Amino acid sequence: MSDSEILLGSSAVLSGPLGSQIKVVHNGAGLAFDAINEQGGVGGRKIKLVSLDDELKPEKAVENYGKLLNDHRVFAFFGCVGSGTTAAAAKLLQQSGAPSVGGYGVGDTARERVAGSAYFVRASNAREAQALVEHLTTVGVNKMAIAHLDNPGGAEAVKLIEAAMATHKLTPTAVVSVKGDGSTSAAAGKTLADSQPQAVLMYLAGTVAGEVIKATYGAGSKPMFYGMSVVPGEVTAKVVNLQAGGLAISQVMPYPWGEVETVTRDYRRLAERAQVPVGYGSFEGYLNGLVMIEGLKRAGRDLTRARLHAALRAFKMRLAGMDIDFTSGSSTGSKFIEMVRVTPEGRFVR
Repeated sequence: MSDSEILLGSSAVLSGPLGSQIKVVHNGAGLAFDAINEQGGVGGRKIKLVSLDDELKPEKAVENYGKLLNDHRVFAFFGCVGSGTTAAAAKLLQQSGAPSVGGYGVGDTARERVAGSAYFVRASNAREAQALVEHLTTVGVNKMAIAHLDNPGGAEAVKLIEAAMATHKLTPTAVVSVKGDGSTSAAAGKTLADSQPQAVLMYLAGTVAGEVIKATYGAGSKPMFYGMSVVPGEVTAKVVNLQAGGLAISQVMPYPWGEVETVTRDYRRLAERAQVPVGYGSFEGYLNGLVMIEGLKRAGRDLTRARLHAALRAFKMRLAGMDIDFTSGSSTGSKFIEMVRVTPEGRFVR
């Protein structure tokens, strides 16, 4: 950090089938940072984000965190991605005292590992799992299968969904693990179809969710598909022609096309100007960016990592109709969840 700049670092998956989604989230954050920079920055300092690709590999992430701290001299971390990668960096975060804000796709166990060092805006995976199962049992669905990414976040999501199902005395018809490169999507679809579920719950990212749905359809089964918020609806609709019950997603961010909230309208105006696609991914990045900016403002001109931690621990704010509150000591600031349907054209309907 200098008198004119605040440098933030991110270690994230920026390549392969999962990378395109993360770039959209980062572009959304860029809208918030560019807007404040145009106004002279925070306390006269402009915000700059340096992102390094870790391919979702924990050892690469640790190397990246080290590089960002020692070579780039980042002041704090922002928009880091993944459960295994975040958990692997816990010690470095603690030792450096650098706060991490707005992590994406980070499971609840990994959040506990970095408690005191990291501040997550999006609701926990446990809340999402409960909301999805609750919704399905309410509409009379009791035959559910699970498709998850073959990584720590995916493995944890399965446990959370199974725990939510167990409260209704239900067990999944099938549980399939899918590789992040999409190479096992066809086999996963066949297994799902064979188990004859009414609904499939998915913790899948990038283009993988669409490939799994396509393979399930191809194997002769057309269940309803329900995604946790890491499932990108607009990307999925491009990969597969959604049929029958289609796709619904438990969104952990407010509706990006809302007209009531000024923050939402500002975001859309900035996104359209910068040609960033309007959607849940970029809106999440934008809102995370606003939380980071507000934390830095509250920490004051005499900016230190300890002061930023103190500002974030005392943080309570309503943004775009979503309450964010870190004052209880939890590393997760929001409990917001809303079920949204994806149309065959890739639009979202509440």
